[in-house]
Amino acid sequence: MIHSKKIVVMFSLLTTCLFFSATGWAASKIEIDAKVKEAMSEFYKTSSAGKELAEKAAGMLVFPEVVKAGLGIGGEFGEGALLVGGKTAAYYNIASASIGFQFGVQLKSQVILFMNTKVLSDFQNSDGWEAGVDGSVALAEFGAGTQLDTNTAKEPIIGFIFSNKGLMYNLTFEGSKITKIEK
Repeated sequence: MIHSKKIVVMFSLLTTCLFFSATGWAASKIEIDAKVKEAMSEFYKTSSAGKELAEKAAGMLVFPEVVKAGLGIGGEFGEGALLVGGKTAAYYNIASASIGFQFGVQLKSQVILFMNTKVLSDFQNSDGWEAGVDGSVALAEFGAGTQLDTNTAKEPIIGFIFSNKGLMYNLTFEGSKITKIEK
């Protein structure tokens, strides 16, 4: 019983910290737009295949800074923008929580490409979109050089995670909740 109380207290503290840090650090439109532009520049430098796919995509969801932290119980949060036709169409946040063996802090950038208008429309018309539930995101993995797996390149939704900085290493979109925000 004491062990479960400790877990509840730790989870409550972590949730409270994530809530206040997420609301206290909410970025303005100008800050998000500048960070998205910087992240896209880094993304294009990182992957020529990603750049080619981005040019074909109906829309791109860019989260320039997603922070993940965990000590047994973890969470992640970031803000970004949906780009359609190279212009910001809306702003979104991404958040998730996890329980299990984890320790550390990680900062990463994430790009999700919607490769056709149907999946983009489904995303835009949702009240909250969860990766793996509302749409499956094929995580792009690179081999030698910057070539993308040909099966991944055919998927309707393709995700890229890059610029990993920190002591935690977890590359996944599954379970991430993406919600439109007003700025």
